[in-house]
Amino acid sequence: MQILYQMEFTNQRGKKVVPLLFTNLASHRTADDFTNRLVQGVGQYQGEIDQLLKNYSEHWALDRLSSVDRNILRMGIFEILWCNDIPSKVSINEAIELGKKFGAEKSASFINGILDKIAHSEKQK
Repeated sequence: MQILYQMEFTNQRGKKVVPLLFTNLASHRTADDFTNRLVQGVGQYQGEIDQLLKNYSEHWALDRLSSVDRNILRMGIFEILWCNDIPSKVSINEAIELGKKFGAEKSASFINGILDKIAHSEKQK
């Protein structure tokens, strides 16, 4: 989530941001395959993901969402729709936890509502 946030904030691509983040903020770790998969996947499908966000976040323009919530939702939608090896419930629960940790007071419930709708509607298509 922090990588996606930084990419949006600085307008940089994942290939620059991922190594920078792990070098400066998490020097004891390196980016793992899953991190790269999420960053690249969200980047690849961001147009489709953002369209789904617009469709499912009733009365909320994409730019009105906080950057934190928007990027948590992007990550959750990518996992739900393009990571078939991850159960939707797991993706939703992880996104809720990120919302509680990094978002505003009502972020977790907002994230839950959007991702739950998408999981039930889009997975059936």
